[in-house]
Amino acid sequence: MFSFDFFFKIMKLKLLFAVCTASLLMFSCQEKKVDSLVVLKSDIKYLASDSLEGRESGTEGERLAAEYISERMRAIGLSEKGEAGFLQTFDYAPKANPHEEKLDSAKSIQVSNVLGMIDNGAKKTVIIGAHYDHLGHGISGSLYAEKDGAIHNGADDNASGVTLMLALAEELKNSKTANKSNYLFMAFSGEEMGLLGSNYYCKNPTINLDEVQYMLNFDMVGRLDTSKGLAINGVGTNPNWTNELENANWDNLSFIYGESGVGPSDHTSFYLQDIPVLHFFTGQHEDYHKPSDDVEKINYNGIQMIKALIARLAEQLDAQDSLEFVKTKDESEDNPRFTVTLGVMPDYLFQGEGMRIDGVTEGKPASKAGFLKGDIVIQMDTVLIHGMKAYMKGLSLFEKGDSTMVKVQREGEVIEEMVRF
Repeated sequence: MFSFDFFFKIMKLKLLFAVCTASLLMFSCQEKKVDSLVVLKSDIKYLASDSLEGRESGTEGERLAAEYISERMRAIGLSEKGEAGFLQTFDYAPKANPHEEKLDSAKSIQVSNVLGMIDNGAKKTVIIGAHYDHLGHGISGSLYAEKDGAIHNGADDNASGVTLMLALAEELKNSKTANKSNYLFMAFSGEEMGLLGSNYYCKNPTINLDEVQYMLNFDMVGRLDTSKGLAINGVGTNPNWTNELENANWDNLSFIYGESGVGPSDHTSFYLQDIPVLHFFTGQHEDYHKPSDDVEKINYNGIQMIKALIARLAEQLDAQDSLEFVKTKDESEDNPRFTVTLGVMPDYLFQGEGMRIDGVTEGKPASKAGFLKGDIVIQMDTVLIHGMKAYMKGLSLFEKGDSTMVKVQREGEVIEEMVRF
């Protein structure tokens, strides 16, 4: 007979082994100057392992991930800043019917943010965060066509962000220069369900939010490619963000800036508290919200490069007494509304003319028309596609069942195909 007690004991032993391994490796890095990439790989490997079953909010896998992050924070030397040690635990009851206000208490789940702090006794605090939950075996939001319950390990989304946060915590803990600020590191639960953890924290903070200088959010930072493209959203929330970022950019990363402080990740919760924010993101890809988002596709050197950028940025900002907050326009408000799709993953880091396809979903209109990853959509019916907004405008012209001509550019050649939505 299968014993759940035995299973959980094995899981705890695996967790203890993983934490001890990472801690020993971190100690080795300090004593023997071993490459810190070893620690970084150890963290991602555990957080994106099958044993955590995709870290869905409220599951045993997510609880084990929270325990691992807590022990890593302890090993780094962070002080507990939750409401019970490193944890800030709360209940979430999904609505029984999405059109009703009544909550279904029978389906209530318990989730936890994980909070650790470098307390330098300063008057100002910096918040650095990343969500650690993911889609489990494929909850709402999964783009996996098979729907067979496969584990969504979320190596990029968002084991990469949590690992970067922990690496930065170690860096700033040992810094001799960036010590005029306190640093609060936060691993959020419930992001995939609607920014639950960050929203809850902002309503139930464990520090005075009036003393927060700025907030940095890492969400999907594990796929830096050869173009070194790094999307940074929220640069409009402080008038000096772009200058500070350019000054810290010693590795010649290619920044793609977004002004708005509002977006589909946890920085939004802090922007709504009038705090300057930045969201770092290495781009969407064809493995997004699928079981194929796994560790072998992570660019570990790229994460190290982003860590170095953030460490320099933190040091630059440490000397400043305060950062001005600026309200930004929600850029999504201006986007055309559409009800059909080509069934492709746009390349949000593409800076040329058109909309470059970063992935094609089997069985969808683009796939049936023969379009491929790397094709650049340049025209849809009479609409010339200059970028994402024009692409969405083109889609807004059609309804399910409509057909239209779509032109793409492929290796210098223009290909024209009829597409049926």
